[in-house]
Amino acid sequence: MSAIAGIYHLDNEPVLAEHGRTMMRELEKYPADAIRTWNSGAVFLGCHVQHITPEAVYEQLPYYDADRQIVIAADAILDNRPELVRLLEVDYERRRKITDSELILLAYERWGQEAPQHLIGDFAFMLWDAKARQLFGARDFSGSRTLYYCRSGMRFAFCTVIGPLLSLPRMKAELNESWLAEYLAISGMIDVVDTAATVYKDIEQLPPAHSITVTSSGARLSRYCTLTPGKPLRLKSDGEYVEAFQSVFGEAVTSRLRTHRQVGAQLSGGLDSGSIAGFAAGALRKENKPLHTFSYVPSGDFHDYTSKRYMANERPFIEATVRHVGNIRDHYLDFEGRNSFLEVEDFLDLMEMPYKFFENSFWLKGIFEKARDEQVGVLLNGGRGNLSISWGSANEYYAILLKRLKWVKLFKELDQYSTKTGGSRYRRLPLIARTAFPFIDRMVPQADAYPFPPLIHPEFARRTGVFKKLQRFGIDESGWYGGIDAYEMRKRHFEELFHWNASNTLAAKLSLRYGLWKRDPTNDLRVIRFCLSVPEEQYVQGGMDRALIRRATEHVLPDQVRLNQKVRGVQGADWVHRMIPHWNAFREELHRLCADERMRQILNVPAIEKALHKLREGVRPEHAIDPDYKVLMRSLIVYRFISRLT
Repeated sequence: MSAIAGIYHLDNEPVLAEHGRTMMRELEKYPADAIRTWNSGAVFLGCHVQHITPEAVYEQLPYYDADRQIVIAADAILDNRPELVRLLEVDYERRRKITDSELILLAYERWGQEAPQHLIGDFAFMLWDAKARQLFGARDFSGSRTLYYCRSGMRFAFCTVIGPLLSLPRMKAELNESWLAEYLAISGMIDVVDTAATVYKDIEQLPPAHSITVTSSGARLSRYCTLTPGKPLRLKSDGEYVEAFQSVFGEAVTSRLRTHRQVGAQLSGGLDSGSIAGFAAGALRKENKPLHTFSYVPSGDFHDYTSKRYMANERPFIEATVRHVGNIRDHYLDFEGRNSFLEVEDFLDLMEMPYKFFENSFWLKGIFEKARDEQVGVLLNGGRGNLSISWGSANEYYAILLKRLKWVKLFKELDQYSTKTGGSRYRRLPLIARTAFPFIDRMVPQADAYPFPPLIHPEFARRTGVFKKLQRFGIDESGWYGGIDAYEMRKRHFEELFHWNASNTLAAKLSLRYGLWKRDPTNDLRVIRFCLSVPEEQYVQGGMDRALIRRATEHVLPDQVRLNQKVRGVQGADWVHRMIPHWNAFREELHRLCADERMRQILNVPAIEKALHKLREGVRPEHAIDPDYKVLMRSLIVYRFISRLT
């Protein structure tokens, strides 16, 4: 578990020691339990090691195997160790203590470039095979750990973060306009569709689910994992699906508890994080070890403006989970005095690029800080849950029944659904019809439709050809997908790698800064493959959406949480409220942005000025859901980043 770095001279010229030291110095701002390097002529490898797992305490990274003439630099935690030690025929007396980097090296010796297909966990690694005279590396299927690289002349260099690469001779921090155009044109939370690109022109990243082979003739990338729905799982009863889910998910949670430090979890009032906490706390009880939970709550002076179907402060549901599960030490954090505006500079340092998740930035970082203070080594999170363990939109499923003319089943389900959520069973029919037949929205747009204002300058978009590129991925000039249902969105999410990059880049860099790892059992490869194989009727049944996870946690979560279909938590609803004391400074900086000639060539300044005009009417907490206010924050983040570059 570490930041890794390396240099390979393709012409076999020796790597200058100073170049290796330069890269390692750039990593000194991150905490480390050990710092080691390895150098042999044309190859330099370095590791900035953080000890997370019990085995890592004794791990030597870079690890050199003299017999095999292979040396590895690895940033990895593997979750299928029992399977690997068996397949690799590791001696029984070594199985408990063998390190993850050694297992990767042995996997490479056994399976060569197919080795990443056999690894489950969060990893990025590079190894030098002296016999084959090649560098070989890979990034896990969803990109949970970052890996950047650059090529300058005959020099190939790589690193976990971007800064050390920019510190090398002949490297420039030059803006990649194609990356920025995609970032601005996409209205959703993903950054770009080009998974190999970065905001810097001369620096690339290894995409998720890819390996890389570097020889004297250059670098070659290969995708080793594709997630598509396979053969449907057919079991005999609903109960068997529950048992199968509990087995797969329980293993995913338990395998992520491996640390010699404390175990923590981000806990909201919902199903995903609650399920993780329930399974984890039960497993930790056997080790006489508590689970630390960290929950964000709004500031004390915030008044919830959201409708009765939403809840900005989920504390009542969180406390119900804590009481029911037991073996939990709960922490409730309101991060008084912190806000999205004050965090911009620090997040640009952390991310090394513009970002879009500003509404939640202050508390996401704050939870890592608090977890570090509590000596946490592993911080559990359920970020992929909506598409895996808690999949099951009632509206989308009922739309399928409507299209297939299964009236009896549809109205029976609507009866049960209305009983559980309240209201008439017929009130959802217009929404179900719009979902089933998207042309209705095109013919009769909804009155409350509120499009995200375009952020990119039209000429900049034309010059870079960004919308033609996005069209190949189904993204139209609104900046997002048009006319596709949730099932197609889910399918694309797992097939198209760019959906993974933004959130996992944040997690990897927060983990590195605070010396602890974010681990997501809902993102376990075994869990995802299982969930993709489960028939849709297991996810919505008996008037319950997200039905599989609700049934599987019957003895894990309190019914107040498990069966809740009436209210939903809303995190970050107080981001505007928190910024009100700084609103004048925010507005003044946006006026400077609008007058900046560089920004007038990149951003849609008229849209920004229109949004700024709203500020004259005053600012209120409920503006947090207004797309115009979000455009202002996104614009400011880009402005700050460009200003730092120039």
